[in-house]
Amino acid sequence: MTCSRVPLVTAFQKPSTRRAALQLLDSVGGYLALWCAMAWAVSISWFLALPLAIAAGLLSVRVFIIFHDCGHGSFLRSRSANRAWGLVTGVLTWTPYDDWRSKHASHHGAVGNLDRRGVGDIWTLTVREYEAAGWWKRVAYRAARNPLVLLFVAPLFLFLVDHRLPSRHATARERRSVWLTSLAILAWAAAWSLVVGVLPYLILQVTVLAVAGAVGVWLFYSQHQFEGTYWRTSPDWNRLDAALRGSSFLKLPLILQWSTGNIGYHHIHHLDSRIPNYNLQACHESHPVFRTVPAVTILQSLRAFRLKLWDEAHGTLVRFRRRPAPPQDTVA
Repeated sequence: MTCSRVPLVTAFQKPSTRRAALQLLDSVGGYLALWCAMAWAVSISWFLALPLAIAAGLLSVRVFIIFHDCGHGSFLRSRSANRAWGLVTGVLTWTPYDDWRSKHASHHGAVGNLDRRGVGDIWTLTVREYEAAGWWKRVAYRAARNPLVLLFVAPLFLFLVDHRLPSRHATARERRSVWLTSLAILAWAAAWSLVVGVLPYLILQVTVLAVAGAVGVWLFYSQHQFEGTYWRTSPDWNRLDAALRGSSFLKLPLILQWSTGNIGYHHIHHLDSRIPNYNLQACHESHPVFRTVPAVTILQSLRAFRLKLWDEAHGTLVRFRRRPAPPQDTVA
C-alpha cells in the first residue's frame, strides 16, 4: 500500500478554492503591496525601507509555498490554474516553474535514499565517502556544509545563477521555463528600477532574496538534516519510513508557521504531496500516529547545523570529529 492510499491521508487531499483564493490574496497580494510600500519608503528613509524588505523576504517564503503546492498540483483543483499560478509565483520567487518541478519530483522520490542523493537535496557524504575523498573535495564539502555558506551564499547563488541556467539534461519545456522566467524577472527589475532607481532596487531586491533564501534553506535543512533522521540504501529504503522518520515536524511559533505556509508539517507533505499546505496541520492532528514523528524545535534545528556526515555503521548524522565509538562486544 502506498502512502497516498491511506484513507486518513486522502481525506485531506481535496483543494479548497476559497482557502487558496485567500492565500493568494494575503500572500501574493501582500507581497506586491510590500513592494509598493518599499517604493514609497525608500524615498523617505532606508530605516523604513529595509524593515519592509525583510518583511517582504519572509512573505516571499509563503509565496514560494504556493508555488511549491502548484508544482505538486495540490493548491487548486484545476491543473491549468495550478500551472498558471505556478508560473506567476515562480517569477515572484525567481524560480523557473517547470525546471524546479522536475527536480523537486526527484527529491520526493529519493528522500532518505543513500543511493539516490544529489538532486534537490543538501549535499551529504557518508563518513566512509568523506574519508576516501581527496583534500579538494573535503575542502569543498566543508565549505558547502558551513552554516554561513548554506544560509547566505548558497541561496543567492541559487537565485541569481543556478536558476538562470537550465541543467544539461533539461527538457525543451524545462529550458523554456528557465529562459521565460528570467525574461519576466528582467521586466520586473526594469519596472521597479524605473520607479525607485537602479541601485535602490538592487539593494531592496537582494535583501528580499537573502532573507527568503536564508529562511528557505534553514527550513529545508531542518526538515531532513536532524538528529535521528532516516537514510537507507535502496534495498532497505521504505517510502513510508522516509516520510515519517526522514522528514521532520518543525514546531514553529504561529507567525512563523503562517509565513512558512505550514511546511513545518513536512512529514505530512512527504507522506502525500497532494495535500495542500492549508490542510497539513489538520491532517497532522487527525491521527495519533503522526505524533510519533520526530519533532524538531527551532533550537534543535540550529544545533543540527553541527551535523555533517552520515555514519552508516550507527545510522546517524555525526559531526566531523565527534563520531560515535564503534560498538563493543560484551563478554559473558
